Amino acid sequence: MANIGIRTTDRPQPDQAIQDIADYVCDYQIDSELAYSTAHYCLLDSLACAMLAMKFPDCSRLLGPIVPGATLAGGSRVPGTGHELDPAQAAFNLGTAIRFLDFNDTWLAAEWGHPSDNLGAILSVADYVSRLNEAGGRSPLVMHDVLTAMIKAHEIQGVLALENSFNKVGLDHVLLVRVASTAVVTHMLGGSKEQVINAVSNAWIDGGALRTYRHAPNTGSRKSWAAGDACRRAVTLALMAVGGEMGYPSALTAEVWGYYDVLFKGRPFELQRRYGSYVMENILFKISFPAEFHAQTAVECALQLHPQLKDRLDDINRIVIETQEAGVRIIDKAGPLANYADRDHCIQYMVALPLITGELSAGSYADEIAADPRIDTLREVMQVTENVKFTHEYFDPDKRGIGNAVQVFFNDGSASERVEISYPIGHRRRREEGIPLLIRKFENAVADHFPKHQAMTIRQAVASQVALKSMAVPAFVDDWVLKGNP
Repeated sequence: MANIGIRTTDRPQPDQAIQDIADYVCDYQIDSELAYSTAHYCLLDSLACAMLAMKFPDCSRLLGPIVPGATLAGGSRVPGTGHELDPAQAAFNLGTAIRFLDFNDTWLAAEWGHPSDNLGAILSVADYVSRLNEAGGRSPLVMHDVLTAMIKAHEIQGVLALENSFNKVGLDHVLLVRVASTAVVTHMLGGSKEQVINAVSNAWIDGGALRTYRHAPNTGSRKSWAAGDACRRAVTLALMAVGGEMGYPSALTAEVWGYYDVLFKGRPFELQRRYGSYVMENILFKISFPAEFHAQTAVECALQLHPQLKDRLDDINRIVIETQEAGVRIIDKAGPLANYADRDHCIQYMVALPLITGELSAGSYADEIAADPRIDTLREVMQVTENVKFTHEYFDPDKRGIGNAVQVFFNDGSASERVEISYPIGHRRRREEGIPLLIRKFENAVADHFPKHQAMTIRQAVASQVALKSMAVPAFVDDWVLKGNP
């Protein structure tokens, strides 16, 4: 072991990166109407994703108390269920359901991730705090507080992701969910700025989950509950900090033992911009397809080509897919796909199925669909390449493109048109086109999950952004408690 020498025991000031997060969470005033409007749609979209996921047994079996019977009267309710749990386990429930189908919002940069994962912690803590307040004769939080926390959690996760690639050192992006959620829910719990610093320092000290469950040959279902796990840990750390647990001011910068030296190859974080509301304003919604976001426009391309190809599948010689560097690195897969989680992170699968059938849905990754031999036949003749222009536009802060192109070549030497799409429907540049589809996604999910009268109540509660902001959190959550069979 290297000689680490003698070091001073003087307690340093908090690392600047941790201090900046605490200052932002505790002091910054959000004044962007666009951010609040987008957060409103994000709330609807995230809860829609959760309701859709609860139809799948692999998701529903994860929900409820971790120990059978371990409920908490007066605790946090889990939307879409009848569960009433401690806020940490409720955060796991909701965070898991939101993320399970890979259908919630996305942020793409040097690191990628899904900032709406944080809603699992935010809404669970908001319900818990509000019910405690009401029991003590104090005012509950209102949904404006939830939207503010969402904007700030999005911003922390997204700004940290702009220039810092955690995946390149083998760590999973859910560590940013843990950090962002820890910061905002500590503040929601009434924590002081010092307590926010303490909690966030512990969130960094937790390190990060390995990405191995997202990649062959180990791709598996943990990727569907990893964000829920990060939400649960965030609430735990926040409760401990508010209860007086200490923090570690140089958790990032401490020589040898700190985060930078142990897990980030000795490099400090780079921040492209100050924390504000940029991330929520530019968030990417998954509206049309539950598919890994780097492939969203590839799926759109495939759907455009389907009418030309559906009767010529046996004549296909090769298929060329052009994507961004990140798309090549994450979702370019050859060989057998073991399970649902493997398939929804394979660009070849996500292109082949809509070429064949003209659709891609949450059920498209099931074993019985994947058994269609035509899918692997097409996968075997696909070539996935990086398009440098797509990569450049991916990192351009004014474009934030997610380009893909697909072209099919036939045995007789002819070819289809080359279809290129730079921005998916959920992109800010296609908001006008996308929002009506997002609302339809929300309304369909709610109608399919709740009794008719309850679904109508939910739709009425969220219809007005102005009215929603002043709604008490317990009243909002109560609308989502499952009171009868769908």
